[in-house]
Amino acid sequence: MSTTETNSGLLSPRARAILVTYGLALVGFALGIGVILVLTIGYFAITGNETVSAVAELGMSLIALQGIAFPLLSLIYVRWSGHDWSFLNVKTPSLKQVGWAVLTFVGAFVLALIAAVVVQTLGLEAASNSGAETAQQNPEIIPYMIVASLLLIGPGEELLFRGVIQGKLREHFSAPAAILLASGAFAPLHIFALIGNLQAGLVSIAVLFIPSLAFGYSYERTQNLVVPAFAHGLYDALLFAFIYLATAYGPETQSLLVF
Repeated sequence: MSTTETNSGLLSPRARAILVTYGLALVGFALGIGVILVLTIGYFAITGNETVSAVAELGMSLIALQGIAFPLLSLIYVRWSGHDWSFLNVKTPSLKQVGWAVLTFVGAFVLALIAAVVVQTLGLEAASNSGAETAQQNPEIIPYMIVASLLLIGPGEELLFRGVIQGKLREHFSAPAAILLASGAFAPLHIFALIGNLQAGLVSIAVLFIPSLAFGYSYERTQNLVVPAFAHGLYDALLFAFIYLATAYGPETQSLLVF
């Protein structure tokens, strides 16, 4: 018996599920970085520029991660694992499920806002989000970011982290445990988009963990991936709307942003 087989046999099905799902999260970001490099090379070749603007970098990041890497990895996993496409639970939502999506969006935002107020009350510093900063410095792209939130960010991230990762965990864990573990994979990997020191990054990750729980619960409750994807898209779209308010009406509005 090989060492790999021996080690695999020492792991319980639950431990293997955690390793597989957290590995998928890391692979998703690694694949996204690879796609970004390809897109960057294409950008240089087409434009003749020697540097990439912050706006172009943000656009390529969204296309690479949420538009290509996360969906591609999700589809590869479904085929590789032997599941059929019903594993992803992508369905046309009923009117009741649309209501659940809106309720999830409102609940996630209110909870995250409360967490942000608590963070400020405790005198802690949260990290800045690179995408938010780019949008704030280039407010003309905010309408496009709102559309991207609904069509790329929400669907792309929920497909991987709820459809695949939470779905895989749900095969071995109770619903609360699967939601917590999937959120534990979702929130920390946002560190790549954060600007600030380690403590500020950990504070932001803690805040991001809260809306992730709401998205996970709505997926478990409805068994329809469209529900958390739509709620997540609405959540990010509202955050970009707040960025517009911050640029239009003063920096004090910036304190309301929760990324």
